[in-house]
Amino acid sequence: MKILPKIDIHVHSVPSVMIYRQDGTHFPTPDEIREMYEMIGVDKGVLLPDGTFEHGSEDICSNREAMQLVRDYPDLFGWWFCEVSPFVGENTADTNLSHYIRQYMAHGAKGVGEVEENRYFDDPFMFNLFRHCEACGVPVLFHIGEMGGDYGIVDELHLPHLERALAAFPNLKFIGHSQKFWAEIGQCDSFSNSFRPEGKVIEGRLPYLFRKYPNLYGDLSAGSGRNAMLRDPEYSYRFLEEFQDRLFFGTDLCTEYDGDDRIVKLSKFLDRSMLDGKISYTVYEKVCRGNALDLLEGS
Repeated sequence: MKILPKIDIHVHSVPSVMIYRQDGTHFPTPDEIREMYEMIGVDKGVLLPDGTFEHGSEDICSNREAMQLVRDYPDLFGWWFCEVSPFVGENTADTNLSHYIRQYMAHGAKGVGEVEENRYFDDPFMFNLFRHCEACGVPVLFHIGEMGGDYGIVDELHLPHLERALAAFPNLKFIGHSQKFWAEIGQCDSFSNSFRPEGKVIEGRLPYLFRKYPNLYGDLSAGSGRNAMLRDPEYSYRFLEEFQDRLFFGTDLCTEYDGDDRIVKLSKFLDRSMLDGKISYTVYEKVCRGNALDLLEGS
Protein backbone atom coordinates (compact mmCIF):
# COMPACT_ATOMS: atom_id res chain seq x y z
CA MET A 1 0.00 0.00 0.00
CA LYS A 2 1.46 3.31 -1.07
CA ILE A 3 1.50 6.72 0.59
CA LEU A 4 -0.88 9.01 -1.26
CA PRO A 5 -0.38 12.63 -2.33
CA LYS A 6 -2.97 14.64 -0.45
CA ILE A 7 -5.60 17.18 -1.38
CA ASP A 8 -5.45 20.23 0.88
CA ILE A 9 -8.97 21.47 1.67
CA HIS A 10 -7.70 24.75 3.18
CA VAL A 11 -4.86 26.95 1.93
CA HIS A 12 -4.25 30.70 1.62
CA SER A 13 -1.97 32.44 -0.87
CA VAL A 14 -1.36 35.80 -2.52
CA PRO A 15 -0.08 36.59 -6.03
CA SER A 16 2.71 38.69 -4.51
CA VAL A 17 3.53 40.10 -1.11
CA MET A 18 2.17 43.58 -0.46
CA ILE A 19 1.45 43.74 3.27
CA TYR A 20 3.47 42.18 6.11
CA ARG A 21 2.06 41.31 9.50
CA GLN A 22 3.41 43.02 12.57
CA ASP A 23 5.57 39.95 13.29
CA GLY A 24 7.17 40.24 9.84
CA THR A 25 5.46 37.24 8.23
CA HIS A 26 3.16 37.32 5.24
CA PHE A 27 0.70 35.16 3.36
CA PRO A 28 2.71 32.80 1.13
CA THR A 29 3.14 33.17 -2.60
CA PRO A 30 2.48 30.26 -4.99
CA ASP A 31 6.19 29.46 -5.19
CA GLU A 32 6.38 29.27 -1.39
CA ILE A 33 3.24 27.09 -1.32
CA ARG A 34 4.81 24.75 -3.88
CA GLU A 35 7.93 24.33 -1.77
CA MET A 36 5.89 23.53 1.33
CA TYR A 37 3.59 21.15 -0.56
CA GLU A 38 6.60 19.17 -1.76
CA MET A 39 7.77 18.91 1.85
CA ILE A 40 4.37 17.83 3.17
CA GLY A 41 3.32 15.54 0.33
CA VAL A 42 0.37 17.53 -1.03
CA ASP A 43 -0.83 17.26 -4.60
CA LYS A 44 -3.14 20.27 -4.90
CA GLY A 45 -4.98 22.69 -2.64
CA VAL A 46 -8.30 24.46 -2.35
CA LEU A 47 -7.57 28.20 -2.31
CA LEU A 48 -9.62 30.19 0.19
CA PRO A 49 -9.84 33.97 -0.23
CA ASP A 50 -11.08 36.42 2.36
CA GLY A 51 -13.17 39.50 1.83
CA THR A 52 -13.91 40.51 5.41
CA PHE A 53 -10.48 41.48 6.82
CA GLU A 54 -12.04 41.23 10.27
CA HIS A 55 -8.96 39.46 11.60
CA GLY A 56 -6.44 42.13 10.61
CA SER A 57 -4.99 44.10 7.73
CA GLU A 58 -2.96 41.25 6.23
CA ASP A 59 -2.97 41.06 2.46
CA ILE A 60 -5.27 38.11 1.63
CA CYS A 61 -6.29 37.38 -1.92
CA SER A 62 -9.65 38.53 -3.19
CA ASN A 63 -12.19 36.40 -5.03
CA ARG A 64 -10.85 37.71 -8.33
CA GLU A 65 -7.26 36.92 -7.36
CA ALA A 66 -8.22 33.44 -6.12
CA MET A 67 -9.89 32.69 -9.44
CA GLN A 68 -6.83 33.93 -11.34
CA LEU A 69 -4.35 32.02 -9.18
CA VAL A 70 -6.21 28.77 -9.91
CA ARG A 71 -6.04 29.56 -13.61
CA ASP A 72 -2.36 30.52 -13.45
CA TYR A 73 -1.27 27.59 -11.23
CA PRO A 74 -3.60 24.68 -12.07
CA ASP A 75 -1.03 22.14 -10.91
CA LEU A 76 -0.90 23.80 -7.48
CA PHE A 77 -4.40 25.14 -6.79
CA GLY A 78 -7.00 22.84 -8.23
CA TRP A 79 -10.05 24.67 -6.90
CA TRP A 80 -11.18 27.79 -5.07
CA PHE A 81 -13.95 28.89 -2.75
CA CYS A 82 -15.49 32.35 -2.87
CA GLU A 83 -16.06 34.83 -0.08
CA VAL A 84 -19.62 36.18 0.04
CA SER A 85 -20.43 38.70 2.74
CA PRO A 86 -23.95 38.40 4.16
CA PHE A 87 -24.07 42.21 3.98
CA VAL A 88 -23.44 42.48 0.23
CA GLY A 89 -26.01 44.10 -2.04
CA GLU A 90 -28.91 45.57 -0.12
CA ASN A 91 -27.31 44.80 3.29
CA THR A 92 -30.50 43.15 4.53
CA ALA A 93 -31.28 39.73 5.96
CA ASP A 94 -33.33 38.82 2.90
CA THR A 95 -30.92 39.91 0.14
CA ASN A 96 -30.81 37.49 -2.78
CA LEU A 97 -27.27 36.21 -2.15
CA SER A 98 -27.79 33.46 -4.74
CA HIS A 99 -27.39 36.21 -7.33
CA TYR A 100 -23.74 36.59 -6.30
CA ILE A 101 -22.96 32.97 -5.40
CA ARG A 102 -24.10 31.66 -8.78
CA GLN A 103 -21.91 34.18 -10.60
CA TYR A 104 -18.86 33.04 -8.64
CA MET A 105 -19.83 29.44 -9.38
CA ALA A 106 -19.89 30.30 -13.09
CA HIS A 107 -16.26 31.38 -12.68
CA GLY A 108 -15.33 28.08 -11.03
CA ALA A 109 -15.97 28.59 -7.30
CA LYS A 110 -16.73 25.27 -5.58
CA GLY A 111 -17.88 26.56 -2.19
CA VAL A 112 -18.12 29.54 0.14
CA GLY A 113 -15.40 30.15 2.67
CA GLU A 114 -13.48 30.62 4.75
CA VAL A 115 -16.48 32.28 6.41
CA GLU A 116 -15.33 34.46 9.31
CA GLU A 117 -18.13 36.96 9.84
CA ASN A 118 -18.27 37.93 13.51
CA ARG A 119 -21.97 37.17 13.94
CA TYR A 120 -23.74 34.25 15.59
CA PHE A 121 -24.49 31.21 13.45
CA ASP A 122 -28.21 31.83 13.95
CA ASP A 123 -28.05 35.57 13.28
CA PRO A 124 -30.62 36.47 10.55
CA PHE A 125 -27.84 37.65 8.21
CA MET A 126 -25.94 34.37 8.62
CA PHE A 127 -29.09 32.29 8.18
CA ASN A 128 -29.73 34.16 4.94
CA LEU A 129 -26.22 33.31 3.73
CA PHE A 130 -26.70 29.65 4.65
CA ARG A 131 -30.11 29.58 2.98
CA HIS A 132 -28.66 30.71 -0.32
CA CYS A 133 -25.62 28.43 -0.09
CA GLU A 134 -28.00 25.53 0.42
CA ALA A 135 -30.13 26.65 -2.53
CA CYS A 136 -27.04 26.91 -4.74
CA GLY A 137 -25.74 23.51 -3.63
CA VAL A 138 -22.35 24.71 -2.40
CA PRO A 139 -20.64 23.85 0.92
CA VAL A 140 -19.65 26.38 3.58
CA LEU A 141 -16.25 26.20 5.27
CA PHE A 142 -16.22 28.18 8.50
CA HIS A 143 -14.03 29.42 11.34
CA ILE A 144 -15.58 29.82 14.81
CA GLY A 145 -14.95 32.88 16.96
CA GLU A 146 -16.24 34.83 19.91
CA MET A 147 -18.21 38.08 19.72
CA GLY A 148 -15.88 41.06 19.46
CA GLY A 149 -12.10 41.08 19.62
CA ASP A 150 -12.03 37.91 17.54
CA TYR A 151 -12.88 36.66 14.06
CA GLY A 152 -15.07 33.80 12.95
CA ILE A 153 -18.76 32.95 13.13
CA VAL A 154 -19.78 33.41 16.74
CA ASP A 155 -20.69 30.55 19.05
CA GLU A 156 -20.33 29.54 22.68
CA LEU A 157 -19.01 26.57 24.61
CA HIS A 158 -20.51 23.29 23.31
CA LEU A 159 -21.56 24.97 20.04
CA PRO A 160 -25.30 25.55 20.55
CA HIS A 161 -25.58 28.11 17.75
CA LEU A 162 -23.84 25.84 15.24
CA GLU A 163 -26.33 23.12 16.12
CA ARG A 164 -29.24 25.43 15.32
CA ALA A 165 -27.74 26.11 11.90
CA LEU A 166 -27.14 22.40 11.25
CA ALA A 167 -30.76 21.65 12.09
CA ALA A 168 -32.12 24.56 10.05
CA PHE A 169 -30.23 23.69 6.85
CA PRO A 170 -30.03 19.88 6.60
CA ASN A 171 -29.03 19.94 2.92
CA LEU A 172 -26.11 22.34 3.42
CA LYS A 173 -22.66 20.88 4.00
CA PHE A 174 -21.01 22.71 6.91
CA ILE A 175 -17.22 22.17 7.01
CA GLY A 176 -15.93 22.96 10.51
CA HIS A 177 -12.50 24.34 11.39
CA SER A 178 -10.62 26.22 14.14
CA GLN A 179 -9.61 25.76 17.76
CA LYS A 180 -13.08 26.25 19.17
CA PHE A 181 -14.47 23.63 16.81
CA TRP A 182 -11.91 20.86 17.32
CA ALA A 183 -11.49 21.39 21.07
CA GLU A 184 -15.05 20.04 21.37
CA ILE A 185 -13.96 16.58 20.17
CA GLY A 186 -13.48 15.91 23.89
CA GLN A 187 -15.07 17.27 27.01
CA CYS A 188 -13.84 20.82 27.61
CA ASP A 189 -14.63 23.84 29.70
CA SER A 190 -12.77 26.52 27.74
CA PHE A 191 -13.71 28.48 24.64
CA SER A 192 -10.67 30.37 23.37
CA ASN A 193 -8.26 30.54 20.45
CA SER A 194 -5.38 29.33 22.60
CA PHE A 195 -7.18 26.26 23.95
CA ARG A 196 -5.75 23.07 22.48
CA PRO A 197 -6.52 20.37 25.05
CA GLU A 198 -4.12 17.52 25.52
CA GLY A 199 -4.41 13.96 26.75
CA LYS A 200 -7.02 11.24 26.45
CA VAL A 201 -10.29 12.15 24.78
CA ILE A 202 -13.44 11.74 26.79
CA GLU A 203 -16.05 12.34 24.13
CA GLY A 204 -17.38 15.86 23.97
CA ARG A 205 -19.99 17.73 21.98
CA LEU A 206 -18.45 17.36 18.52
CA PRO A 207 -18.86 13.58 18.07
CA TYR A 208 -22.48 13.98 19.14
CA LEU A 209 -23.04 16.64 16.48
CA PHE A 210 -21.35 14.50 13.82
CA ARG A 211 -23.63 11.59 14.68
CA LYS A 212 -26.81 13.63 14.81
CA TYR A 213 -26.21 15.82 11.75
CA PRO A 214 -24.95 14.13 8.57
CA ASN A 215 -24.42 17.58 7.04
CA LEU A 216 -21.50 18.32 9.41
CA TYR A 217 -18.00 17.81 7.97
CA GLY A 218 -14.54 18.35 9.43
CA ASP A 219 -11.53 20.28 8.09
CA LEU A 220 -8.49 18.81 9.86
CA SER A 221 -6.20 21.72 8.99
CA ALA A 222 -4.04 23.92 11.20
CA GLY A 223 -2.85 23.26 14.73
CA SER A 224 -6.41 22.71 15.87
CA GLY A 225 -7.14 19.79 13.58
CA ARG A 226 -3.70 18.32 14.05
CA ASN A 227 -4.05 18.51 17.82
CA ALA A 228 -7.47 16.85 17.71
CA MET A 229 -5.93 13.87 15.88
CA LEU A 230 -2.61 13.58 17.70
CA ARG A 231 -3.67 14.10 21.32
CA ASP A 232 -5.16 10.60 21.65
CA PRO A 233 -4.31 8.42 18.63
CA GLU A 234 -6.35 5.44 19.80
CA TYR A 235 -9.48 7.58 19.91
CA SER A 236 -8.57 9.26 16.60
CA TYR A 237 -8.43 5.91 14.80
CA ARG A 238 -12.03 5.27 15.86
CA PHE A 239 -13.10 8.81 14.99
CA LEU A 240 -11.54 8.55 11.53
CA GLU A 241 -13.21 5.19 10.96
CA GLU A 242 -16.66 6.34 12.10
CA PHE A 243 -16.68 9.62 10.17
CA GLN A 244 -14.48 8.54 7.28
CA ASP A 245 -16.80 10.04 4.65
CA ARG A 246 -16.86 13.53 6.20
CA LEU A 247 -13.26 14.41 7.07
CA PHE A 248 -10.71 16.28 4.96
CA PHE A 249 -6.96 16.63 5.20
CA GLY A 250 -5.90 20.29 5.26
CA THR A 251 -3.01 22.59 6.11
CA ASP A 252 -4.28 26.18 6.53
CA LEU A 253 -0.95 27.48 5.25
CA CYS A 254 -0.92 31.15 6.25
CA THR A 255 2.76 32.11 6.36
CA GLU A 256 5.90 31.37 4.42
CA TYR A 257 7.14 29.23 7.33
CA ASP A 258 4.13 26.93 7.86
CA GLY A 259 5.61 23.94 6.09
CA ASP A 260 7.54 23.02 9.21
CA ASP A 261 6.91 20.17 11.62
CA ARG A 262 3.70 21.73 12.94
CA ILE A 263 1.94 21.09 9.64
CA VAL A 264 3.90 18.01 8.58
CA LYS A 265 2.76 16.12 11.69
CA LEU A 266 -0.81 15.57 10.48
CA SER A 267 0.34 14.26 7.11
CA LYS A 268 2.82 11.91 8.75
CA PHE A 269 0.23 10.79 11.30
CA LEU A 270 -2.18 9.73 8.56
CA ASP A 271 0.59 7.97 6.62
CA ARG A 272 1.85 6.11 9.67
CA SER A 273 -1.64 5.18 10.85
CA MET A 274 -2.28 3.51 7.49
CA LEU A 275 1.12 1.82 7.24
CA ASP A 276 0.80 0.43 10.77
CA GLY A 277 -2.70 -0.88 10.10
CA LYS A 278 -4.37 1.45 12.60
CA ILE A 279 -6.77 2.71 9.94
CA SER A 280 -7.82 0.96 6.76
CA TYR A 281 -6.50 2.00 3.39
CA THR A 282 -10.06 2.97 2.47
CA VAL A 283 -10.25 5.43 5.38
CA TYR A 284 -6.78 6.75 4.57
CA GLU A 285 -7.64 7.34 0.91
CA LYS A 286 -10.92 9.08 1.73
CA VAL A 287 -9.45 11.47 4.29
CA CYS A 288 -6.29 12.22 2.30
CA ARG A 289 -7.99 12.93 -1.03
CA GLY A 290 -11.10 10.93 -1.89
CA ASN A 291 -13.57 12.97 0.14
CA ALA A 292 -12.18 16.20 -1.25
CA LEU A 293 -12.49 14.97 -4.83
CA ASP A 294 -16.07 13.86 -4.17
CA LEU A 295 -16.90 17.29 -2.73
CA LEU A 296 -15.13 19.30 -5.41
CA GLU A 297 -15.72 17.25 -8.53
CA GLY A 298 -18.64 15.03 -7.61
CA SER A 299 -16.77 11.89 -8.59
